Amino acid sequence: MNTTNSKSFPLSKKDVELLSEKYPTPFYLYDEAAIRANARRLKEAFSVFPAIENEPGYIEHFAVKALPNPAILKILADEGFGADCSSLPELLLADMAGIKGEKIMLTSNETPAEEYKKAFELGAIINLDDISHIEFLEKALISHGDTETRRGSLLPSIICVRYNPGPLKGGNAIIGKPEEAKYGLTREQVFEAYRILQAKGVKRFGLHCMVASNELNIDYHFETALILFELAAEVKERLGISLEFINLGGGVGIPYRPEDTAIDWKELAQGIKKLYDDIWGAAGLNSIQLRTEYGRPITGPYGWLVTKAIHHKDIYRKYIGVDATMADLMRPALYGAYHHITVLGKEDAPLTETYDVVGSLCENNDKFAIRRPLPKIDEGDILAIHDAGAHGRAMGFNYNGKLRCGELLLKTDGSVEMIRRRETVEDYFATLKI
Repeated sequence: MNTTNSKSFPLSKKDVELLSEKYPTPFYLYDEAAIRANARRLKEAFSVFPAIENEPGYIEHFAVKALPNPAILKILADEGFGADCSSLPELLLADMAGIKGEKIMLTSNETPAEEYKKAFELGAIINLDDISHIEFLEKALISHGDTETRRGSLLPSIICVRYNPGPLKGGNAIIGKPEEAKYGLTREQVFEAYRILQAKGVKRFGLHCMVASNELNIDYHFETALILFELAAEVKERLGISLEFINLGGGVGIPYRPEDTAIDWKELAQGIKKLYDDIWGAAGLNSIQLRTEYGRPITGPYGWLVTKAIHHKDIYRKYIGVDATMADLMRPALYGAYHHITVLGKEDAPLTETYDVVGSLCENNDKFAIRRPLPKIDEGDILAIHDAGAHGRAMGFNYNGKLRCGELLLKTDGSVEMIRRRETVEDYFATLKI
């Protein structure tokens, strides 16, 4: 049996060879049609949450950190998505992509005052990561000028609070155990934060939790929803506060390995809706809007790092050297993450070789694959590294003076557009005083 490649790539070897004449490898390639189709599947699945007083019952805030490119954000804005931001540049990217007001959430930690000010200026929803940030936010906005005139309060009219469930919730490999994570408020701090915010004139409230990353166990996400729904009911009971929305965060994984199974959007939405109805219906409480901040499962499977084999080395192991490095895709080095590899034109070739696929950094963890069964690779062969459409180019860096690669968009009409050029030596020196 020929167990070669079981993941698809949208272009042929000939297509990429022609493309690389204009845009030399390495480069990222994203599939617009696939991203749009996936976005629509998500929205359709979560349409089980009906509108609430002419407001949507569900809003997805795409996690900008996953793929911070305005061309991608514009596509998702066109599909009705909001944005989840964690820095000042991400806020600006969301705004320039046409995502406005409360469709933007600022979910950050150890947040500088300038980021709070910009979020306030844009009308974004601020998600507080610590109870001490209430006072910090107040001081930041006092210095922002006409806060009282514009809002009637020193604080925005709507505030979200990030909850850390601690030992109530198991962790996973990327974020770790909640009680060891730096994010969020304890349970009792959540209640105290709402008391303080209410006393300061805040009228509208949200609740947020993000405790996992790249989690393919659907029950894990149901458990997160259950914890938040029960906490929201207790907030109502103890404080008389009806939350406006609950944000379940992100954390849904993607099938990086061919044998992995993707989470089904419909199954996820219907399971969350049942928990929602069981808890809120039984309590006779008003409807609460559901929000999420999925990033990886929105764009991750629809992006590839395309690179060329330029060297081979045969010592204690067989190595294939490519023209990309972990400066372009660091997940394998950082997490030991698996990314499937297709050798274009050899999709059906037998896996006769075992290679480490490596870049040229002066670090031995600069590897895209370790002891990976692959077809025989010749210099000049083109490799597509799969599932790189999230936390790929975004995590790039310039160690060893390496220049980060560009990004291309395969548009719905079949044409290809450059949406970020590759870096140049002039870019690298631009911030230096020489």
